[in-house]
Amino acid sequence: MTADALPSTAEIRRAFVGLCLAMLLSALDQTIVSAALPTIGLELGDFADSPWIVTAYLVAATIVTPLYGKLADIHGGRIMLLIGVGVFILGSIACALAPSMLALALARALQGLGGGGLLSLAQTIIADLVSPRERGRYQTYFAAVFVLSSIAGPLLGGFFASHLHWSLIFWINVPLGLLALLFVDSSLRRLPVRRHPHELDYIGAALLAAASGLLALALGDRNAAARDVVGLTILSALFWALFAHRLRKADEPFIPLSVLANATARNASLCGAFGLGSFVGISVVAPIYLEGAFALDADGVGVALIAPMIGVVVGATISGRLMPHLARYKAPGLIGLALATAASAFLAFGLQSLSLVALDALLTTISIGVGTTLPISTVSLQNAVERRNLGSATAVMQFSRQIGCALIVALLGALVMDAGAAALEAETASPQAIDALRSAFREVFAATTLCVGCSLFFLARMEEKPLRNSPAS
Repeated sequence: MTADALPSTAEIRRAFVGLCLAMLLSALDQTIVSAALPTIGLELGDFADSPWIVTAYLVAATIVTPLYGKLADIHGGRIMLLIGVGVFILGSIACALAPSMLALALARALQGLGGGGLLSLAQTIIADLVSPRERGRYQTYFAAVFVLSSIAGPLLGGFFASHLHWSLIFWINVPLGLLALLFVDSSLRRLPVRRHPHELDYIGAALLAAASGLLALALGDRNAAARDVVGLTILSALFWALFAHRLRKADEPFIPLSVLANATARNASLCGAFGLGSFVGISVVAPIYLEGAFALDADGVGVALIAPMIGVVVGATISGRLMPHLARYKAPGLIGLALATAASAFLAFGLQSLSLVALDALLTTISIGVGTTLPISTVSLQNAVERRNLGSATAVMQFSRQIGCALIVALLGALVMDAGAAALEAETASPQAIDALRSAFREVFAATTLCVGCSLFFLARMEEKPLRNSPAS
């Protein structure tokens, strides 16, 4: 097939199956591991360092996300996705065979080097095959992959760790990864390959890797001393400043200046960072409130969170299906975020009097509102940039979402840490502990209101460029 030929619907569908499998690898890994952390720490005899199992992956994945985007613009998305899946499989095998916590953390870093590019590469490849006008409905399926992993991951992780062996949470990636390799290679090999001449700025790449890696390390290591976190943050800020200087001086910057200067791309990235960060942050801390205030066990918490998880897909489906038919295609997102902001504000002021059903309904409203922005922000960004920079722009969007999630999770976690520990450590929490927990979560939802409001602000600022009817610029 020539570079200019358009793929058929059947070819796109086959490719899409492979892309969803690749995304499932990354998304499932982020949820299946968390449920098994205590068991892994105890079996390896190093419970105190078990958070490094998550931190090592997070740091490595954050570092390489922009690099995959740039290399996809140079070499094409298929080859980079195959490399990413291959490295992820090797890292998974190393994790399953790890004899110590140090070995497991190093293997998780290797796994992150592969997994860090899977999400943005899948988004880039589908953008290269499908016109912006039709791209919204594909974003709906991507959102469904995340919800599936959010529900199935903790269940599988807990089952493997409790009834079989924790190493199975990594071994399961091998058949899934091989299946993804088969689908990606066989389906994308027949589709157009579009490479664009770029030079890789190695200095810029190294500076961005150092800046983002140090920031992820500062935010991800919850056992670090305060002075260590401050030191890492200062070092990260220094490297960010050096990276900004390099962007202005390099002949071809690592992140194209046209992407950074594009107001639509900038607002879409910030909208996604604040919106998705708010949803992920609430998902991380909500179990603390559900266990402490309503005395739910782990199974009860899982059931209570099903509706908010599905809400993201509902929101993404609504906006993704409506986008091709609306001239003002931001409208579903604006309405959704306005409702999410109102629901979060209501939680901040009226949390104490809410029943479990009412709380769950408001959390679901927030998730639906955030879900409406996912297709809109992604498609709007890809619609606004030059095709030669599509991989870099999509990676910047994914990178900003990762940083947004890390920052907001750290913020919300800090707000509830002490109150949550007091409410959960005792077999029966005292009324004073529950009051303190509710007070802390009112602050959580006040912060969430601000973050969702920022997402609404940036979406409102984003220009609605007419959606193209073909993938080409």
